[in-house]
Amino acid sequence: MSTATATAARHADSTARRRAFDWAPARTYIQAVVILIWCLAPFYWMIVTAFRDVGYTFDPTFFFTHVTFDNFTTVFDESRGNHFAQNLINSLIVAGTTTIISLIVGVFAAYALARLRFSGKSLVLGFILGASMFPGVALITPLFQLFTNIGWFGTYQALIIPSISFSLPLAVYTLTSFFREMPWELEESARIDGCTQGQAFRKVILPLAAPATFTTAILTFIGAWNEFLIASQLSVDATKTVTVAIASFAGAQPHQEPYTAVMAAGTIVTIPLVILVLIFQRKIVAGLTAGAVK
Repeated sequence: MSTATATAARHADSTARRRAFDWAPARTYIQAVVILIWCLAPFYWMIVTAFRDVGYTFDPTFFFTHVTFDNFTTVFDESRGNHFAQNLINSLIVAGTTTIISLIVGVFAAYALARLRFSGKSLVLGFILGASMFPGVALITPLFQLFTNIGWFGTYQALIIPSISFSLPLAVYTLTSFFREMPWELEESARIDGCTQGQAFRKVILPLAAPATFTTAILTFIGAWNEFLIASQLSVDATKTVTVAIASFAGAQPHQEPYTAVMAAGTIVTIPLVILVLIFQRKIVAGLTAGAVK
């Protein structure tokens, strides 16, 4: 009798455990949904406002209402003093040049810091990381004075060089961590096959470093594309970037804050970055997680 009772109790306990709801996956999904809504809600509202008629700018309706494309026309209407097409080109020049230079210098510097042995290596890496900790607002005055004295104020190089100073430490730090985790046996095998150290770097290391390189390039480009503080102080009308242009936008109505036009311009600026990240999301994730798991 006692054996039968114990068996029944174990069966009931097993059935109860099976019926018990596992909250762990549910919590994960709930947290993911909350984070997704928190991050995407401002972007969604920006798009909704960008397609809304100026007369209904402050309409609290959460969905698309009074849809119009006039705001996008206003963005590119040069008769109101907006030169958004030129501003897009300026941002592309500044961000693209900053990314290319930072990537080229960062790859070689990171490889040297990760693979070569020389005295003071840790000190050099510390100086590189320390350079990225200077606040941009503290550099505006000396940069303004320097570029004015040498005649660079309002030029592309006045915007590119400060951007490189902020993006290069990130590139070096990201790539150094990746190169440090790559096994020495790869280069040794290449040397056994007759490659020099430079050939081993070009033919073996660089192809394998593609995920980290893509990650660094995209993060650098986004940072340079979104830079506002220094660009607002060192640019003129001919070299304004999109972030500076949006801040000084002129709307369709005089003496009226052009919220809808600003939202339309923000949508135009943001969507290419979103598409870029979606296209290279696999490489970005691979680059960010490289070396995290042995």
